[in-house]
Amino acid sequence: MLNDADSYGAGPLTGIRVLELGSTVAAPFCGRLLADFGASVVKVEEAAGDPLRSMGKRLNGRSLYAASIFRNKRLISVDLRRPEGQSLIRKIVRTTDILIENFRPGTLERWNLGYDRLAEDNRALVMVRISGFGQTGPYSQRPGFGVIAEAMGGLRHLTGDPDRPPSRVATSLTDYLCGLHGALGALMALHVARQTGRGQVVDASLLESAFALTEPHVPAYDKLGFVACRAGSRLPDNVPNTLFECADGGLIHIATVGEPTFRRLAAAMGRPALAEDPRFRDAAARAQNEEALEAAITAWTRSKPLTDVDALLRQHDVPASRIFTMADIFRDPHFAAREAIAEVPDAELGSIKMAGVFPRLSRTPGGVRHTGGAIGADTRSVLRDLATITDAEIDTLQRAGVIVCGG
Repeated sequence: MLNDADSYGAGPLTGIRVLELGSTVAAPFCGRLLADFGASVVKVEEAAGDPLRSMGKRLNGRSLYAASIFRNKRLISVDLRRPEGQSLIRKIVRTTDILIENFRPGTLERWNLGYDRLAEDNRALVMVRISGFGQTGPYSQRPGFGVIAEAMGGLRHLTGDPDRPPSRVATSLTDYLCGLHGALGALMALHVARQTGRGQVVDASLLESAFALTEPHVPAYDKLGFVACRAGSRLPDNVPNTLFECADGGLIHIATVGEPTFRRLAAAMGRPALAEDPRFRDAAARAQNEEALEAAITAWTRSKPLTDVDALLRQHDVPASRIFTMADIFRDPHFAAREAIAEVPDAELGSIKMAGVFPRLSRTPGGVRHTGGAIGADTRSVLRDLATITDAEIDTLQRAGVIVCGG
């Protein structure tokens, strides 16, 4: 058994083989997480490319989003709808540890690539099945995207200001969360497979990933009949925890939930007696007197410009932050010191900056080895290595349109 950190090469998942059949965001993010930590990930695309290649901003016709989320992967193009393509996938699966897919439930079965069929050749295979609503249940055949799951899972109802229609975060929030669940499930299932020799299916749905974030509101409805609603920048029953406007119009978020942090806030405001006021003496009292407390804090923040408020809060060790833009993040010394933004060499664009690898492991960290490339960039080498077919056979498949060899 490996026990030397040096044996793990590019990360703790070195030696694990992953086949990614998914598209758009959730499945590719799941694969990207595993690839960042050293797993050998082969991504399969159709000839037209993953739809994600048309998402996000572009430079010189290149999707910058794809360059990031396809990083560290070998990219091949195989037509899964054709028997010849399905045969290639089955050959690769024989030496695969984890397969990730996000087709509508039943699609792989129609292509003779369902779990039962693939497990005949690889009993230890772990299959991560990402879908809108899960592999079972009356909604399983519905098409679904993350934002649709947010609407049905209760998360969208909680997002935004109370006097406006539900809003959303300007990123694929639930897709990322589902990808995280899928990756966690894959590693748990792989752990069992390594012990027992038997793989299993990981059923990760966008719906349940969104629903998981509503956790505090589930028992509240069960026992109290309480239906949570949008609260703007506030966190309900957690006071103060919201945005405050400063004299120059700048906004700062202050969150002082416990007694020590609230006392420090009161001191920063020059009003230490607030911490002894019966209305604000503990968290429960502050929740009951939210409006009065926020009015007092707002009067203070509106008396000073944002930079002064920020400095005073930091001086008194109060949890607070102004609202950062991406430009702020790129300039911030903490992000730089933590190497949170990785600059990765790219043959076409010189280099591309992208989010680094998180979380950080002290002995066997992951890393970004290369950006995501062209459709089918690695088809030939992967089929030679993993499907054990010859260059002549590869040429025949390419002429027939079963595969695309790019690069």
